[in-house]
Amino acid sequence: MMNNNLKSSKRRDTLILLLLGFASGLPLALTSGTFQAWMTVAGLDLTTIGFFSLVGQAYVFKFLWSPLMDRYHLPFLGRRRGWLLLTQVALVILIFAIGCLNPQSDLWLMAGLAVLIAFFSASQDIVFDAYKTDILSADQRGNGAAVSVLGYRIAMLVSGGLALWIAHYYLGWRSTYWLMSALMIIGIIATLNAREPTTEIPTPRTIEQAILEPLKDFFGRNNAWLILLLIVLYKMGDAFAVA
Repeated sequence: MMNNNLKSSKRRDTLILLLLGFASGLPLALTSGTFQAWMTVAGLDLTTIGFFSLVGQAYVFKFLWSPLMDRYHLPFLGRRRGWLLLTQVALVILIFAIGCLNPQSDLWLMAGLAVLIAFFSASQDIVFDAYKTDILSADQRGNGAAVSVLGYRIAMLVSGGLALWIAHYYLGWRSTYWLMSALMIIGIIATLNAREPTTEIPTPRTIEQAILEPLKDFFGRNNAWLILLLIVLYKMGDAFAVA
């Protein structure tokens, strides 16, 4: 009986990670490739479209506010799920709102909403990564990462190529963005049904502790700089692919 309960719990965790990975990957193309395609169809010039590529800088600089999300938590759904729910609800609203606008007449308002979408999407990534670390044991994290990346990549296909196809042949841009907003509700459902970690990682008592101790821990390991170099080179291919 105990083994059956354990297997059931693992299957549920796997499904939750898949769905949260999907919610994490869905907004990315909506402020990058798909968004730029919409502006191209609307007849905007290449300089303006290129300028909007800067929206994605929130993903680069998310390390700046990640200690705050680790240090402080909201008064509902625990330390991680409260932040997850907040970011996901914000994304549902913002993606729906940007779909209501016209690139030709509401360009700068769309730019502001795109920045907010990128900010809340990057924040969701921060908390999702922390949640995975909390609920998975060390020997489960490889499989957990694979499942969440699978969900992430599926979402990128949905909000990328599939969204372009739907917008062109069926719904148009406005309704397509509304559809993507509705799909973000998948993440909300997953967050509400996700379990709390069985072992609580202590909350940093100060901002300094939230920032300095992880850095000391990382750079105190062997070959820390080589790991950083590997990360940079690994992501370089993605950077060229979306350039």
